[in-house]
Amino acid sequence: MTETRVQRRLAAILAADVVGFSRLMGKDEAGTLHNLKTLRAELIDPKIAEHSGRIFKTTGDGLLVEFPSIVNAVACAVDIQRGMQGRNADLQEEKAIQLRIGVNLGDVIVEGDDIFGDGVNVAARLEGIAPVGGVAISGTVRDHVGNKLDLRFDELGEQSLKNIATPVRAFAVRLGSQFAAQRPALALPNKPSIAVLPFQNMSGDPEQEYFADGMVEEIITALSRFNSLFVIARNSSFTYKGRAVDVKQVGRELGVRYILEGSVRKAGTRVRITGQLVDTSTGIHVWAERFDGALDDIFDLQDQVTASVVGAIAPKLEQAEIERSMRKPTGSLDAYDYFLRGMAGVHRWTRESNAEALAHFYRAIELDPNFASAYGLAARCYAQRRATGWVTDRARETAEAERLARLAVELGRNDAVALSTAGIALAFVVGDLDGAADLIDRALVLNPNFAWAWLSGGWVKNYQGEPEAALERMAHAMRLSPQDFQLFNMQAGSATAHFFAGRYAEALSWAESAQRQKPNFLLTVSVIAASAGLLGRTEQGLKAIESLQQIEPTLRVSNVRDFFPIRRPEHLAKLTDGLRKAGLHE
Repeated sequence: MTETRVQRRLAAILAADVVGFSRLMGKDEAGTLHNLKTLRAELIDPKIAEHSGRIFKTTGDGLLVEFPSIVNAVACAVDIQRGMQGRNADLQEEKAIQLRIGVNLGDVIVEGDDIFGDGVNVAARLEGIAPVGGVAISGTVRDHVGNKLDLRFDELGEQSLKNIATPVRAFAVRLGSQFAAQRPALALPNKPSIAVLPFQNMSGDPEQEYFADGMVEEIITALSRFNSLFVIARNSSFTYKGRAVDVKQVGRELGVRYILEGSVRKAGTRVRITGQLVDTSTGIHVWAERFDGALDDIFDLQDQVTASVVGAIAPKLEQAEIERSMRKPTGSLDAYDYFLRGMAGVHRWTRESNAEALAHFYRAIELDPNFASAYGLAARCYAQRRATGWVTDRARETAEAERLARLAVELGRNDAVALSTAGIALAFVVGDLDGAADLIDRALVLNPNFAWAWLSGGWVKNYQGEPEAALERMAHAMRLSPQDFQLFNMQAGSATAHFFAGRYAEALSWAESAQRQKPNFLLTVSVIAASAGLLGRTEQGLKAIESLQQIEPTLRVSNVRDFFPIRRPEHLAKLTDGLRKAGLHE
């Protein structure tokens, strides 16, 4: 017998996958398979051959391709996606097949006709973060392509990809007007709308990045208190961090009339803030200003920026409303500094950053025992731990989350951040659904533009047994923050609502989208497993159960209620039945 020869080489790898394949198959299995076969024969395979590619692995809804040239690989990916746009132009959205494509250049192991290794794995992970109908590439690919193709690239920053040891710098290929046609501009709201983009840190010290980011968060929070404004949430605004932006394009992507951009320079005890307000329809600067002050006057500087912006875009707002937006989160500058560091940790959503965030919030509370938002965010950290399987002492963490949440409510009766974060902790960790719902509703009265409160309210509605109301809240959260880094959380909430409503194929599709962004989210993987179980998709169900046991080894059919505060018995029965059929132990 001849032994298969194994060798290593540098290879250009393209990974492609059908978006929402489970949903399409659930609606029309025969039609989907026919359309996919036709698509392969008429577009995908001919384009691969044209660019000298070789398909070395296929799945039901995806394929892996090797190219002799990285330029060929990127050109092929773009040609395929542009061809897809043409084919889908006249189809109804629910019948259109769309792809995500990832391209990487890396070291691979060749064994016979098959290829393995990180070079392949990174391409597959990049496919998962690519926009629908788009192409994501690694920084290595971007460097090699240079100006050889008439393309533009949008930087996605450092991406932590599943099972890849080090973060990968990623880019999205901008496919021009054809791609824009697939993602129409969001309609403008019926009131003044604004997005505050990340301010540049001009201090020359990377360690001060959190200060500039926190400055922007406070301005967003202050503006959000106005019922007269539509304010894009922080997480969508921050997807543009570190990128050179076209304000007109940002306006289309976020669906806003105005963009606020600026910079923060912190030197010693002095701070300088600059801000420019731009009309996205014309690109014209509506307003520009510079603010200088002492570090201990930082809250007054924030107030000046906020009042000036509001005055520029909504001149008829009453002064009383302006004054209402100028509430300070704390009187202690040191406590506020730790609070900002904690916020940065929460947004990173890793086990290590969660622990760091908790430490920072506790320090902020120590310095200012009346800092309501710090108590709320600390409680939210415990909810994040529960949702991602990081709990080490359930009884202690539950008691501590409740203590922090109750103090946040007591101290922050007019603080939307404190009320909503306390609410989700009470619901998800403590199981007080009605109390949580009341707190979140109060938060939305105080700050109707707070996307995280809409998201939290959606989850509470899910657990209260109101899936249609949950879907409405999740949809509103996604509209307020359409490019949120927590989009996976909103998608997971939508998946759960569809599941409880008995729409298992839709639930699976939403959950799969959420998992691509955050693979280890307990709520997402549970819905995937249960949906697959009830749909009779044995292999997918078993795979999800394996992931579920890695996230939370103690989860069993008999103790599902301990992890999910589900009120309605029939909803709990659906979840346990689905998990049982997928293979979860009793």
